Amino acid sequence: MKFSISTSVNRSAKDVLSGFDAELFLALKPPLLPLSLEQFDGCETGDRVKLKLGMKPFEQKWHALITEHGETNDSIYFIDVGEKLPFPLKDWCHRHFIHKNKNGGSVIEDNITYTTGYVLLDVILYLPLYFTFFIRKRIYRQFFN
Repeated sequence: MKFSISTSVNRSAKDVLSGFDAELFLALKPPLLPLSLEQFDGCETGDRVKLKLGMKPFEQKWHALITEHGETNDSIYFIDVGEKLPFPLKDWCHRHFIHKNKNGGSVIEDNITYTTGYVLLDVILYLPLYFTFFIRKRIYRQFFN
């Protein structure tokens, strides 16, 4: 499954990228989801993010690796890929794009691709996952406007 959510902000793409840090990451945490950040290296190729989700004894780990980062004339980007994912996810790819605007602002795009290995379960997870990223719009605006 795939989806994408975009948010316009009044900061340059470089300013937005420099704001992608552990503080923002924790602010983006979905409400009502117990989450602890075990490791946040940054947003460059080879960096890692490690999370614990849920409560004991049902706690699960989510480990991601930044597999690529870069800049084009139009955008700055980095891509994280799930290495260890919570059940029922089998594959996860999150492409972060910060598109440059001519007016000095930018557009943050969260582009998500995931699978559980079962089409029906992918469809069931679509709305909760979409909502999790949709609420980031408000947080992005608070941080970057």
